[in-house]
Amino acid sequence: MAVSNMHLLLLLLLFLVFFVDLSVELNHTTTNSTSFSLSFPLTSLSLSTNTASKMLRDSLIANPKRNNKNTPSSPYNYKLSFKYSMALIVNLPIGTPPQVQPMVLDTGSQLSWIQCHNKAPAKPPPPTASFNPSLSSTFSILPCTHPACKPRIPDFTLPTSCDLNRLCHYSYYYADGNYAEGNLVREKFTFSRSLFTPPLILGCATESTDPTGILGMNRGRLSFASQSKITKFSYCVPTRETRPGSLPTGSFYLGKNPNDPGFRYIEMLTFAQSQRMPNLDPLAYTVALLGIRIGGKKLSISPAVFRADAGGSGQTMIDSGSEFTYLVNEAYDKVRAEIVRAVGPRIKQGYVSGVADMCFDGNAVEIGRLIGDMVFEFEKGVEIVIPKERVLAGVEGGVHCVAIGNSDKLAAASNIIGSFHQQNLWVEFDLAHRRVGFGTADCSRLAKKYQRVTCDRGRDDDGVEIARFKSDEEKESSTTVAMMTPKRRSRRCEASLCEGT
Repeated sequence: MAVSNMHLLLLLLLFLVFFVDLSVELNHTTTNSTSFSLSFPLTSLSLSTNTASKMLRDSLIANPKRNNKNTPSSPYNYKLSFKYSMALIVNLPIGTPPQVQPMVLDTGSQLSWIQCHNKAPAKPPPPTASFNPSLSSTFSILPCTHPACKPRIPDFTLPTSCDLNRLCHYSYYYADGNYAEGNLVREKFTFSRSLFTPPLILGCATESTDPTGILGMNRGRLSFASQSKITKFSYCVPTRETRPGSLPTGSFYLGKNPNDPGFRYIEMLTFAQSQRMPNLDPLAYTVALLGIRIGGKKLSISPAVFRADAGGSGQTMIDSGSEFTYLVNEAYDKVRAEIVRAVGPRIKQGYVSGVADMCFDGNAVEIGRLIGDMVFEFEKGVEIVIPKERVLAGVEGGVHCVAIGNSDKLAAASNIIGSFHQQNLWVEFDLAHRRVGFGTADCSRLAKKYQRVTCDRGRDDDGVEIARFKSDEEKESSTTVAMMTPKRRSRRCEASLCEGT
């Protein structure tokens, strides 16, 4: 027995030495652990100085006319997403040492990319500056010979090419003339000195008209979620009603969410290679929407309208990168007819904001009361309830529109539930179990709860050891990090993250 105990003790010591001497990576081993948890503030932020006129206007699409020579022929090459004037922004530490970069949280995109620049500054850049590769010891550019730079890669069809230096070049072109292009690179996300990802492939944009990068979180092999091998992530979208001078702030979790016992789950639909059709996005988070209620009335829409047809049109996706919700023509017409019936002549005839034509002058609260709550129905009795107070979105000059567009008019016949209709809602993507979870919450209040903590250690309800600290880069924000150690072992907070405590 004594020999056996000695062996166990030696094994335990070896395990602890491994944990101390080797920095923890977000690899398959750690992310499968129930103790893995990272939390970041998630801010709803305007990306435009003229948000009123752009609220429902632009679509994001690769433009074949701008780069015909390097464009691969793929049925998924020009998947249409929707450009936003309001986006969900998360600030993430990238590089070694880390530089904090703002990124749009987008579950509908694969490639993550950041703003980069080539000129080395005289001193370290402020947190809001573009990423400076010269300051990071772990930065590298992919050569043209890298497999990710080939024109035909399964699940990744972004146009790439070889630049003059034989380095891998990529281009994103927008329908409205905006663009982002640069090199494909490898870089780490460095959450602390002992917690970081392996080098991940992402875009380093040296030319861009967009103010922030993208955190691609879809199911593609080059998304952040896939490359870092996390098994789940979640976010809580804040409401837009805030006091003057403050930004709507919610939460974004990588790994375990301590709130998940209250979530209700639906199945995530996946598609085999043989099932993939020209208009289908096989990498999206597709779910089975069953119906829609407005003001307590169930609309007569066949569930088949919300499923992919033989050509792939009609799938229903949960997309944090789309600001508003979009429905295919048959569903949209039924929704519009019911809203017109409810509000009568109050609708603003002939007024169109982008693809939205359900717009109104006058008191938005009164119009919302006439329309009533809107409910998206899923399997197992799971529902997304949009209260009447959040059915309308302000666009310009006192005009409010129902935050739903007709996706058929944008040549993207898909049903997309956007972030506007995910306010005050936990949305969890459980990749290991192929399911999506929902839970109601006061997202802004949850975020404030962590803002009051400077540096504290404790455990959640499942015994997971948690460190909470206020971010040095964002004085009004905080980050929660699960301590990646055996539960019986204590550990101090990282000095760089808990300075002065």
